[in-house]
Amino acid sequence: MALPTITPYPMPVAADLPANRVDWKVDPARAVLLVHDLQNYFLSAYDAEAAPVPELLRNVSALKERAAALGIPVVYTAQPGGQTPAERGLQQDFWGAGLPADAQAAAIAGPVAPGPGDQVLRKWKYSGFVRTSLEEDLRAQGRDQLVITGVYAHIGVLMTACDAWMRDIQAFVVADAVADFSADDHAMALRWAAGRCAVVTTTDEVLKGS
Repeated sequence: MALPTITPYPMPVAADLPANRVDWKVDPARAVLLVHDLQNYFLSAYDAEAAPVPELLRNVSALKERAAALGIPVVYTAQPGGQTPAERGLQQDFWGAGLPADAQAAAIAGPVAPGPGDQVLRKWKYSGFVRTSLEEDLRAQGRDQLVITGVYAHIGVLMTACDAWMRDIQAFVVADAVADFSADDHAMALRWAAGRCAVVTTTDEVLKGS
């Protein structure tokens, strides 16, 4: 199965968010900002001019700017193009060959491209922790919070948030700085995260509190 063609849908706003079970707050001294899989290949499934893409890129960009101003590390995950079947593993069965061996498809979207000092991790599975140095890097920096943005909310974003919880790292899913296959998938991911493993928040709340 290849990526679907994603029909435009409205980005959720604060009034749409589920209730959180915990009251964690983003602390600039503890947090790392994660930009998850915002590669041209994954964004190509959307109409770039229609919601939720403009809001997604604008909000991730705002969070990156604030992170840079506060000295919060910014980490990207990016899947490599041209993976072999052995490298793909079971992802091959669900999603086919994945990214082509094409530098433009694999590149991070221009409006949110990595800046000087940002870290880019090569990612292989849904969770950003699997077969990467993400956990070790957080521990080495004395940080135990992960503010998650990117695509897709109900797949890699949600699995990374859950994996963070299992490693005793507080996860924050920024509801209007992630996007998904549909409004229903997006809402499901937010409900599950808020009820099981993370704080679901908004870009404005993160910016206001940091």
